Amino acid sequence: MRTSRLTLRFVALAYLAVLLLVPVGLVFWRTFEHGLAPVWESITTPAAIHAFWLTIEVAAIAVPLNAIFGVLAALALVRGRFRGKAVLDALIDLPFAVSPVVVGLSLILVYGRGGWLADLPFQVIFAVPGIVLATVFVSLPFVAREVAPVLREIGDEQEQAAATLGASRWQTFRRITLPAIRPGILAGAFIAFMASVDNVSVSLFLAGPENDVLPIRMWSMLESQLDVRTAAVSGVLIFTTAILVVVMDRIVGLTRRIS
Repeated sequence: MRTSRLTLRFVALAYLAVLLLVPVGLVFWRTFEHGLAPVWESITTPAAIHAFWLTIEVAAIAVPLNAIFGVLAALALVRGRFRGKAVLDALIDLPFAVSPVVVGLSLILVYGRGGWLADLPFQVIFAVPGIVLATVFVSLPFVAREVAPVLREIGDEQEQAAATLGASRWQTFRRITLPAIRPGILAGAFIAFMASVDNVSVSLFLAGPENDVLPIRMWSMLESQLDVRTAAVSGVLIFTTAILVVVMDRIVGLTRRIS
């Protein structure tokens, strides 16, 4: 039995090493192969800085919107009683099923030249609003899917007791429900943020030449040449993601919530 367990662990670790550790290790090796100076020069160029702040700006808009929607959708699914709940439940998972290519094409048909909403007073396609719409769609389900199990777990006994004592719905939500579901909101918002930062496929359709987010910037560099610039940006993203995962795991037990 001991030999079998050790063999199973070795196989699992070898599998993870081949799929995860070796590629990530090679990225870091290529990043720092020539020292820190080329890495710093690559990530402090005007184009890289613009792409970084644009990525943060898009995520700062999309994640709060989806956090609000996710909480409302989770409350409706768990606490609500209405017709069409199954339809809402299925629609939340739509971004998981629909190809990003279809999403990008759909947004172009709606907001692009000759589309239904082409006459808006501001540009959507090939501009920041289009990237925000794509990012909102891609990261739509995460908060709802993290908050809904928490609501089912805590039940509604405390909420009913608060209502019996005369608390309004807003007071009950603010003082009882919100503190209980805060870990789920934080975990879902973190996953939505990472999905926003990694939104490549849809953004390729909607980002303009002056609106490159980080993934699109990396894609453009890969098309020209795999050099230290691409490795540097990739290494910084991996390092930042790892730090955020550790911090979120300390705060809300992220790995336990995802598993």
